[in-house]
Amino acid sequence: MPIPHQFIFGEVEEGQREKIQVGGGSGFIVHPDGLILTNKHVVFDPDAEYTVIAEDMTEYPAKVVSRDPINDIAVMKINAKNLPTILLGNSSKIELGQTVIAIGNALGIFSNTVSKGIVSGLSRSISAAMGGADGGVMEHLRGVIQTDVAINQGNSGGPLINLDGEAIGINTAIIFGAQNIGFSIPINWAKDDLEDIIKHGRIIKPFIGLQYVMLNEKLQKTYSLPTDYGALVVRDHVPGSIAIVPDSPADKAGVKENDIITELNGEKLAEKSDLRDMLQKFNVGEEIDLT
Repeated sequence: MPIPHQFIFGEVEEGQREKIQVGGGSGFIVHPDGLILTNKHVVFDPDAEYTVIAEDMTEYPAKVVSRDPINDIAVMKINAKNLPTILLGNSSKIELGQTVIAIGNALGIFSNTVSKGIVSGLSRSISAAMGGADGGVMEHLRGVIQTDVAINQGNSGGPLINLDGEAIGINTAIIFGAQNIGFSIPINWAKDDLEDIIKHGRIIKPFIGLQYVMLNEKLQKTYSLPTDYGALVVRDHVPGSIAIVPDSPADKAGVKENDIITELNGEKLAEKSDLRDMLQKFNVGEEIDLT
């Protein structure tokens, strides 16, 4: 079973040639020609330069091939051949209580850290700030795997492995202040992304170009909203964020900030039928009706 590679990335300050290391994360090789899976928030900065450090301390310049616009997944590439790869399992077969193993670059210091635990929950929904000095953009992660495996900062992007040595998830988030609670992206999502890259050279997902929060009864009462269901179009907490991407399908359709989208093609949007999840049922280029 190959040990996942660790990532070190840095930025060049203007007017200087010295590169400054500003962070690190984990990842794992999924193709012998150098394709690597990691988290999008590990490689969120488009201006940074990325380096992969192998188990034997060999350094490879790396580029980000594509970032998943929906999920916390990114695919990187290094120029190397005949690399050992990890087998990808089937995350739809994960069972509560099964033993899992996490490998990663804990705290950006302790490479190849291995920890063991069990699957504590399935199809969890969480919100987490991903990347950036100010906490980063808030990501709403749905359908993730909950485990009690010890996961620390720096483990992000490393594999969650079953006892057959197959990667069944990508470790992505922890809850600060809580013990024995970690979350992983199901590997089947990443397998779809890899298929897109092999076929099209990039990850392709349905996209309409808006930020939103799903409403519920509590939010309706708190903010005196006219409904307790639907998607409220609202910008993120990060300074400079926007609710509607300019020239996006949502913008062209006339969607405005603070609008509430209650139906998609006549189907009611509720907290458990998220707008993003419903969009994934459609192909890029298909027309949809928003109410």
